[in-house]
Amino acid sequence: MAFSESTSSKRLFEWGVQFVKFGAVGALNTLISLICYYLFIWISPKLYLPGQVVGFLVSVLNAYYWNNRYVFRSGRKWSWKDLFHSYIAYGGTALLSALLSILEIEVLQWSAWIVPIINLCITVPVNFLTHKFWVYRKKKPETDGGNQV
Repeated sequence: MAFSESTSSKRLFEWGVQFVKFGAVGALNTLISLICYYLFIWISPKLYLPGQVVGFLVSVLNAYYWNNRYVFRSGRKWSWKDLFHSYIAYGGTALLSALLSILEIEVLQWSAWIVPIINLCITVPVNFLTHKFWVYRKKKPETDGGNQV
């Protein structure tokens, strides 16, 4: 019993460290996204939407690199499939945040100033778990007739 408790504690600690690293990458992504956004509106305030799109694309590309190398240490080389999954995961939580914002602001009449913080408390853990268990899940070795390939 002591072995499994120790193993569980160690695994929980490792998850906590990964979550903190994931948050640090997220903070860097936010900065990158904002820089892109402000560069576009500096050129012209009418370019706010392209600025958001470019900021999202560049920040997720950055996130993919750091999550692969630093947070989840997957050891895998560049993968278009993993990158695509990363865009889906981040896009999904961006959509979730937008839908929650509409519900919270329009229906529940919550302050638009506090809603983004509340939504981060929901979307960051969802994003972390999505990346941990979908984008960077451990791949099982392929087998061929009982022999590893």
